Amino acid sequence: MGILYIVGTPIGNLGDISPRALSTLESVDFIAAEDTRVTVKLLNHFNIKKPLFCYFEHNKAEKGEIICRRILNGEDCALVTDAGMPAISDPGEELVRQCRDKGIKVVAVPGPSAVVTALAVSSLPTGRFTFEGFLSVNKKSRRKHLEDIRDEYRTMVFYEAPHKLPATLTDMYNALGDRELSIVRELTKIHEEVIHTTLGQAAKKYADGSLKGEIVLVIKGAERKEENDYTLDDAATIARDFIKCGDSLSEACKKAAKETGFKKGDIYRLLASENTDL
Repeated sequence: MGILYIVGTPIGNLGDISPRALSTLESVDFIAAEDTRVTVKLLNHFNIKKPLFCYFEHNKAEKGEIICRRILNGEDCALVTDAGMPAISDPGEELVRQCRDKGIKVVAVPGPSAVVTALAVSSLPTGRFTFEGFLSVNKKSRRKHLEDIRDEYRTMVFYEAPHKLPATLTDMYNALGDRELSIVRELTKIHEEVIHTTLGQAAKKYADGSLKGEIVLVIKGAERKEENDYTLDDAATIARDFIKCGDSLSEACKKAAKETGFKKGDIYRLLASENTDL
């Protein structure tokens, strides 16, 4: 049985390809590519000659089965996309699943990814984020998607095509409000640019469709609502600790109220009603 290799390829600058990726592409029996016209340019640049097999969104079910059969018969296959890591917002996701179901080994050969590259230069919080891919062109699905993320507090990363950007920015602004936004375009290419703006400003400025190139949108998450997990009994316990440190009942209740969000009077009444030493 062969192996399926998931091979990351450059998102713009060919110098970003790894020695391991080149070695894998040279060693496999065939390469499954999203667009063979794009991949052949990459292979020619590095003087790699391998059979190409066309695998994309609208033939993934049928072609995936053919790829799996070839791997089961002992051939090694490298899956590549036009740019970046396959299987991320990409039909390769289905091929990986098919291989799993058939017991075929899948090996990742990591490479550039527009998601994390854009996030890294966005200047927005990176500790927690969510990748949202492309918004649907279907109005109902698009509206539902934006409604679902309205209260998302993590940084959000989207892909978008330049010709759809004006409508997308307007829809995002209407659904999410005027959030901080970084528009990252033409990553690793000559005209790479990071535009720090807001959804409102961008929707107005780029309504004419003037912004071109491959685009990633990085949007600040919603302000997270503070959750009060304290109970009134917790507040009373905190007040008791302040009293043990020398505070008066009134001062202890005041400090406990500030820390827990409960009213000073409620804490005071609870403690005053107790028949135990404070």
